[in-house]
Amino acid sequence: MAENLFDLTGKVALVTGGNSGLGLAMAEGLARAGADVVIWGRREDQNARAAEALRAHGGRVSHRAVDVSNEQAVVDGFAAALTEFGRLNCVIANAGTAGLSPIQEMTGEAWHGLLAVNLHGVFYTVREAARHMKERAEAGDRGGSIILNGSLAVFSGVAGLAHYAAAKGGLNSMSKTLAVELGAHDVRVNVICPGFIPTDIAGDAQAMIDATLARSPIKPIGRPEDLQGIVVYLASDMSRYHSGDTITVDGGMMAQTY
Repeated sequence: MAENLFDLTGKVALVTGGNSGLGLAMAEGLARAGADVVIWGRREDQNARAAEALRAHGGRVSHRAVDVSNEQAVVDGFAAALTEFGRLNCVIANAGTAGLSPIQEMTGEAWHGLLAVNLHGVFYTVREAARHMKERAEAGDRGGSIILNGSLAVFSGVAGLAHYAAAKGGLNSMSKTLAVELGAHDVRVNVICPGFIPTDIAGDAQAMIDATLARSPIKPIGRPEDLQGIVVYLASDMSRYHSGDTITVDGGMMAQTY
């Protein structure tokens, strides 16, 4: 009889921005693997619909309206999740926003607004995750997985995304320090860098789809569910010794020079 090496039964995972797009796909993968799931998103009606869909996979699902750019909202959200579930084994900092603007036209408001979510919101989220996992480790329950949703902008430039690239580059660098700091508690920290995958956040994405297809060795274009395998692996005990990594899931796009 085959064994399920990536069984997440008994584990609890939190996904920020988990009510749509890549975050919802990640949450679905975790639920399918047996995890109980907490999803955060700013729109409570969308949270409720996503949670109902996730419950079809049989586990417990909780949801909460959280704007990760609000530090107190993140602190309160962690407290609520821990009250309900008692522990968090995996935390995925996925919530983010985007918007194109040439640097010479970019306003300070646009710059700081994006970083408030895509970088500062990640900081608040991983800080609270680290506090909980360290406390749990000191009580004898060691281990945990923190996953940050990065971008190919970590490696190369896209015109109009200076603020987005700054945020993703920052969280990628931060992850290395976190992996070093938290390894003493058997907590691992990794970054997933997806290739371009069309979601609602991308808006009219045909130009990006065409450019991606022109460069990607694997076709057709990626789908949100293509991230489920790597997320389940990183959340599982099979990734116990895998930390400090930046992993591309891009159809081989970054491997191709020309």
